[in-house]
Amino acid sequence: MTDPTLAPALPPESILTGYELAFLIKLGACLIAGFLIGAERESRHKPAGISTHTFVIAGAMLFSMLSTILGRGDPGRIAAQIVTGVGFLGAGIIMKEGGRLQNVTTASSIWFAAAIGMAIGFGWYVIALIATLFSVVVPRIPHISKKTEDQDR
Repeated sequence: MTDPTLAPALPPESILTGYELAFLIKLGACLIAGFLIGAERESRHKPAGISTHTFVIAGAMLFSMLSTILGRGDPGRIAAQIVTGVGFLGAGIIMKEGGRLQNVTTASSIWFAAAIGMAIGFGWYVIALIATLFSVVVPRIPHISKKTEDQDR
């Protein structure tokens, strides 16, 4: 038997796929979007911040990118699974306390962040940028009804 530790290293062409640069660009876009959205949420002392939003956006991007690269069938199948999976993640954040729902906007921002990640994964950078700006601005819009300080906005 041969010693597996003495096996030759894999040649670089078997390690690299040709998608690494595109992945790094997309990952950088995810980091920027996740930071912007997460910083807005953290500035309001909400439970999901920079790390959560960045991971959700990057994860959705990676699933979307892989679904287009692997190309077995319809990439929309993976996208549909992202939508439902992140929906369950967001549902875990929503709490009911004293007859009031809390963290609905935070859960919505996580779900919307996944959509931004999918846009980046499919290469729709301008749409992702517009959606990122949208998700930073919307929570800052004044509300018509007066809310107490502990409710999610």
